[in-house]
Amino acid sequence: MGSRLIAALLPRGHAVRALVRRGTEGKLPPGGEVIVGDPLDASTFVSRVSPCDTLVQLVGVTHPNPSKVAEFRAVDFGSAKAAVKAAKENGIQHFVYVSVAQPAPVMKFYVKVRAECEEMIRASGLNATILRPWYVLGPGRWWPYLLVPFYWVAERVPATRDSARRLGSVNHKQMIAALTHAVENPANGTRILEVPQIRQSAL
Repeated sequence: MGSRLIAALLPRGHAVRALVRRGTEGKLPPGGEVIVGDPLDASTFVSRVSPCDTLVQLVGVTHPNPSKVAEFRAVDFGSAKAAVKAAKENGIQHFVYVSVAQPAPVMKFYVKVRAECEEMIRASGLNATILRPWYVLGPGRWWPYLLVPFYWVAERVPATRDSARRLGSVNHKQMIAALTHAVENPANGTRILEVPQIRQSAL
């Protein structure tokens, strides 16, 4: 998602710095500035954040499932903590964070860790936009398209409407549009974008 966001921001005139682990520099689209560091350790990149006005935090465990409880704590919480620290120390005006839909009936520890990250962001005093997708459709993640008709029905039944909308799927195009809109329209305080708002950004 980071590479797609960079590719969307650069043609719109944004200067982009991207934090990457050593050895993955070549995966980024051309045009941005590469910062090599450890996203779990703010000391490896905090001095290279400024000057900038927005920090977008996208680091997290890929393909989350219940067997990755320890990784959620180490990676999702650890990277958010490091990013918040770097943002605070550099006077960042706007923090953008991709969280997860809440509440949710499954993946409870994953949701709990992301909720703790959200609370940490609020407590930091940073102006922030928090996006809450549930499942992002895209390469390698096509099977949930089979569920789209069921969600369509559930969103139209009063008893299941709210849950279906909150836990509905979004696609990469919608996520990139929502992230781009967040970057270009900074929040004042904390702004939450749920699935319906994320979908709306692509229209």
